[in-house]
Amino acid sequence: MSQAFDDRSRQQLSFWFIACAIILLVQIVAEHMMGRVAICTCGYVKLFEPMVNSSGNSQHIADWYTPSHIIHGFLFFGLTHLIMRGKPLPMRLFVAMLIESGWELLENSPIIIDRYRAATISLDYVGDSILNSAMDAVFMVVGFLFAWRAPVVVTVAIAIFFELLTGWLIRDNLTLNVLMLVWPVEAIKTWQGGI
Repeated sequence: MSQAFDDRSRQQLSFWFIACAIILLVQIVAEHMMGRVAICTCGYVKLFEPMVNSSGNSQHIADWYTPSHIIHGFLFFGLTHLIMRGKPLPMRLFVAMLIESGWELLENSPIIIDRYRAATISLDYVGDSILNSAMDAVFMVVGFLFAWRAPVVVTVAIAIFFELLTGWLIRDNLTLNVLMLVWPVEAIKTWQGGI
């Protein structure tokens, strides 16, 4: 009896992880169909792009916005914990992937790219490369799985640390990014521009 349960559990686990991979693949194909570039137009791939105001930002594997996507994972873990209590973790991860991939597609649509250019300091923002966008989703998964294993206080402390670090280093973070996208504040835009 327990062998049958273990086999069924493994099958369910495999199903949800395959479903997550399919969501990521759909995101990649959709972005390709939207005309997004696969990698940086510079022709090479970096592990980390340290310059925020450069043509390489949002084009490589990781950048200063990667901590925001890890925090997405923390938040989506908490959200699915609250609204999907009792559901298997892989099913909750699938929901998180749907949300993250949906955001990545929206973020790389003309309406959001134009909004970033109009309301934030990202005047030259052209959207993410497909590589960067896919890695943003992968980093969300890393954050989700970290939040699953780590004590809540550690997860919250890391989220605060990431927000303070990126706020200090690049004058931007997840909180400021959302605020400036939804309700731009001219004083914050001026501060972010270093004026």
